[in-house]
Amino acid sequence: MHGSTPISPPYWRAAAPKASCYVRGVSTVPRLAELPWSEVDALDRHRAVCILPVGAVEAHGPHLPLTTDGIIAAAMAEDAARRLAERDLLPLLLPVFEYTTARFAAGFSGTVSVRAQTVTAALVDIGRSLAFHGFRTLALANAHLDPAHLASLHTAVSQLVQEDVLAVFPDLTRKPWALRLTDEFKSGACHAGQFETSIVLAARPELVREEARRTLAPNPASLSVAIREGKETFEAAGGPRAYFGDPAAASAEDDHRGQHGQRGTLACRAWG
Repeated sequence: MHGSTPISPPYWRAAAPKASCYVRGVSTVPRLAELPWSEVDALDRHRAVCILPVGAVEAHGPHLPLTTDGIIAAAMAEDAARRLAERDLLPLLLPVFEYTTARFAAGFSGTVSVRAQTVTAALVDIGRSLAFHGFRTLALANAHLDPAHLASLHTAVSQLVQEDVLAVFPDLTRKPWALRLTDEFKSGACHAGQFETSIVLAARPELVREEARRTLAPNPASLSVAIREGKETFEAAGGPRAYFGDPAAASAEDDHRGQHGQRGTLACRAWG
C-alpha cells in the first residue's frame, strides 16, 4: 500500500451474502462507518461509488458553527447519493473529512488549520485503503473553498488517478459548476452568507444563532476578488467577523426551493 504502485485488491469471499443495506427508491443511504465489516465485504464493488464529504473546522461568522462546511458537504453528498442510486449505482457515504487547510480564517477562535501536504497525504491514503478493499471509485463532495485546500484536493485526486483509482472532484470554483450556483455565490460574497446559511438552517437549524444572524448587515465584499489581489485572510479581504454576503436574508425555505438540491445535482452531473 506504499508508494505510487497501483494496489491490487484482496480476494473477497464469493459466497458472502448480498448486502441489503440500500434498496433502490428508499431514502436511507449506506454509511461506511455505520456498517459491520461483513456487510461492507458483501457490497457490489462494480456498482459502488464511495463519496467523501470534505469540509473544515473554520469560522463562519458569529451565527454559524465551525462545522458549517462539513454540514454543507454532507448535504451535498446525500443528495448526490440518492441521485446516483436512481442510476442503479451503489453510493457509500464516508465520514466527513474536516481537518484541512483553513488559513483565511486562522485568526478566528476555534478554526483548525493543518498543512496542505498533510491533507493531500491523508486523502491519498484514504483512497488507497478503499482501493485495497476493492472500492476503486471515490468522489469528493467538497464545500470548503480555501485556495490552498482546493489545491491539495486536486493534487490528491491526480495522484490517485495515477494509481488506477477513479477519483473525481467537481470544483465549485471552476466552470461549469460555478456558473450554476447562486448570484451571491458568483459575486464572491459567499462565506456564511445567504447561500450557506440557508443550507445550515435546513439541515441543522438548532446550530444557527438566530439572534445574531438577524442583526447582521450585508457584507458585499468579494472573497474571489480579494484572493486575486493576493489577500490571505478574511480580515484583509473585508470580513472582520468572518462572513461575506447576506446571512440575514437566509431561510430554510430558500434551501428547500433548490439550493440544497442544486449542489446534489452538480455532484451527480460530475460523478454519474
